[in-house]
Amino acid sequence: MAFPIDRPRRLRKTAALRRLVRETELDPADFVYPLFVQHGRGVEEAVPSMPGVFRYSVDTVVGEAAGALREGVGSVILFGIPDKKDARGSSAYDDQGVVPSAVRALKEKLPELVVMTDVCLCEYTDHGHCGVLAGEEVDNDPTLEVLAREALCHARAGADVIAPSDMMDGRVGAIRAALDGAGFASLPILSYAAKYASGYYGPFREAAESTPSFGDRRSYQMDPANAREALREVDLDIAEGADMVMVKPALAYLDVIRAVRERVTVPVVAYNVSGEYAMVKAAAERGWVDGDRVMMENLTAIKRAGADLILTYHAREAARLLGSS
Repeated sequence: MAFPIDRPRRLRKTAALRRLVRETELDPADFVYPLFVQHGRGVEEAVPSMPGVFRYSVDTVVGEAAGALREGVGSVILFGIPDKKDARGSSAYDDQGVVPSAVRALKEKLPELVVMTDVCLCEYTDHGHCGVLAGEEVDNDPTLEVLAREALCHARAGADVIAPSDMMDGRVGAIRAALDGAGFASLPILSYAAKYASGYYGPFREAAESTPSFGDRRSYQMDPANAREALREVDLDIAEGADMVMVKPALAYLDVIRAVRERVTVPVVAYNVSGEYAMVKAAAERGWVDGDRVMMENLTAIKRAGADLILTYHAREAARLLGSS
């Protein structure tokens, strides 16, 4: 029989053939591992809504990062949980604060590790919003000064990448000017350029103790219905000095990742966020899905959409699977 002429199944026949023609490859070096750091010693506190995720003290976070590095995950991003919060988030720019302390410890013990720091105020303000308030509104321009101070604090500690996630207008330019003026012109900025006001952030807010005490973040994070606006945000951030740009969340915004990848030449990063992680874990615990298989399918989809790097809480377990395959 002449029909069918085309037989794509020929190249799916064996695992070796499938590997040979695979279009998208994951590597542990693609992953950035998010880590939550708090004050204290010997702390390794489980986050209930994120099975397998913990809050660490500075001493224990070094061991966790070292384990990830041995498994091929060469990058981490730090989120701090301070002892004290106030209206301006002043703990965010304390040189003895939890994030700069963790940066110094990691760079001393693991100099080859790429240490990124999240720059935002939501973990540090007593109201849980990402900036300074004027009444019940986040006041954009005064917030820029505080964010720049936080970025400089992280730079002095030895951070390798500064990653502002607040979504204030002009924050990349303000941080770039502050870094350059203080002698950190070579320090790259990874901008959370297209960060959506998403329902997928709930478990993170529990882990980072950053739930707003009133209202929500829709006046500064992006409307989930908008894609063209993401390209505008990306263009503005690159013009202000961003070296890499991020789309957050990832799985519900694969189309945005693809659109950004086709538009820019800088590295594109995607954040496989806490809710995406928690859903996989919850379904796997109930036996509804094969957790490892779904995890790898999700990460492959994010990379296939165009992400060069993926921030993911799955980093270590995915790296172990890749190492065993």
